[in-house]
Amino acid sequence: MNPRVAGLTDVGAVRAANQDTIDWQVSDDNRQALLVVADGMGGYQGGEIASRIAVDTTMEVLGGYLASGNGSEHDAPQDAMQAAINLANERIQLRRVADPELAKMGTTLVIAWVIDGVAHIAHLGDSRCYLVHNGELQCETRDDTVVQNMLEDGSIQPDDVPHVPFRNVLTRALGASSAFASYRRLVLEQGDSLLLCSDGLTGALPETDWLPLISGPASPDYKVRNLVNASLDNQAADNVSVVLLILD
Repeated sequence: MNPRVAGLTDVGAVRAANQDTIDWQVSDDNRQALLVVADGMGGYQGGEIASRIAVDTTMEVLGGYLASGNGSEHDAPQDAMQAAINLANERIQLRRVADPELAKMGTTLVIAWVIDGVAHIAHLGDSRCYLVHNGELQCETRDDTVVQNMLEDGSIQPDDVPHVPFRNVLTRALGASSAFASYRRLVLEQGDSLLLCSDGLTGALPETDWLPLISGPASPDYKVRNLVNASLDNQAADNVSVVLLILD
């Protein structure tokens, strides 16, 4: 199988600065692909720094397996992903201590590491990973938010979410004392796609609108641009970031 990847991040229609960071890498032998999205918080400078640290550290640690060609032999991808997350968390905390103006900075993080058709997904926060399989879109991550907890315990109904003033408050993120990530493993098939995004996309564009924009034979670049443009047309109130992998 041949992975094709594209990504795009945009400041959105309202924000003055982009605190999202994205990156991706495909191994030379096409057996592995690494996709990363982070959405920073803690003010313009803090959010931008935190998301950059998270993504750069992930690419540094896990990207080494792709560059060496050893990832396909790695017997514990979850452990390697958590090690990268721990190091990123430590670096963010050290930066916070060194600069009091960054004391509140942190970031979400979602990682998809595909090894020989198996996707290993780790995340903290409300940036998401979706699977597109047989023309259906399925979210494969659970938001680490107060509002998600309220939905699950029945305190509110889905229609109430847009009216909850603290709906974006996170229960887990990098920069906290502990950064233990949620993890899942998916076996992919030829023709499947993985889509990673920040909440700028989910907040601006209903999921029901996504499939028409990313279906068909067009390139990943074209499909990613379609999603971001549709978000901007809807006056996206947050930064919008998307990384899309298509497995041919």
